[in-house]
Amino acid sequence: MISVITAVHNQLAVNRIFWENLKRNTRSPFELIIVDNASTDDSAAFFESVGATVIRNRENWSYPVSQNQGIAIARHDWLGFLNNDIIVSPGWDERLMASMQANELEAATVCGIEQIETAAATRRLKKRWNAIKNTLSLFSKSEDNLRRMHRWMYPDWAGFCADRAERFKGQVKEGFVGNTVMLRRSSFDKIGLWDERVQAADFDLYLRSKARSLSHRDIRPVHIALDSFVHHYIRLTLNAGYPPFADLDQLISLEEKWPAEQRAWLNALNK
Repeated sequence: MISVITAVHNQLAVNRIFWENLKRNTRSPFELIIVDNASTDDSAAFFESVGATVIRNRENWSYPVSQNQGIAIARHDWLGFLNNDIIVSPGWDERLMASMQANELEAATVCGIEQIETAAATRRLKKRWNAIKNTLSLFSKSEDNLRRMHRWMYPDWAGFCADRAERFKGQVKEGFVGNTVMLRRSSFDKIGLWDERVQAADFDLYLRSKARSLSHRDIRPVHIALDSFVHHYIRLTLNAGYPPFADLDQLISLEEKWPAEQRAWLNALNK
């Protein structure tokens, strides 16, 4: 069983698409924990109506704080941290967990437009998405238009995902795609919870896992499962507007925590 944790602020249309595909395409039994950061639309009520556990925050908290709130009430050993502006592929969860077990990973992500098997393949995929996104988003960012973008991008979504699943079964590469992160609960003993000082929490998680792998050799760095693909609308929904983070004064940049020389040191040790 999986605990799926997702932070939201408004974007009811996006949330409907997210839930529809999560319910349809997730094969494992799961609980959905929604961390609602002061939504002013019906997002919190919508998720409650479909049976999710909703944490209703009165303020907008940063990503890592929201994820740790979800962890505090999560019941299962597998924890999926999912953005709401995604469409998961059929069986995304089974493939991701199977790949993690086969590759002895306690922390992994799916692949997607942000990164697939090679830099060239990623560039082609991004080019196609940018052309579709930039064309259709001129008209609206309504629920219908978001669905239309996805259909244009993947005329045969199930077939596209099945083909990737077959061609890249069990294959992984070191790195991360932050819209969908899967952690085993055992990883917290080694790399800790999300660092609530760093909004770029997915990059920080990757660097912490890499540092731990080099210092203790008891965990592998975060890897990308190439057979589990998730569509991400990426920055398309950011212009919806968000209130300032309640913990803004506590946040530091990734560079403050991980200076360039330290990141270079990690890379050098890995060679």
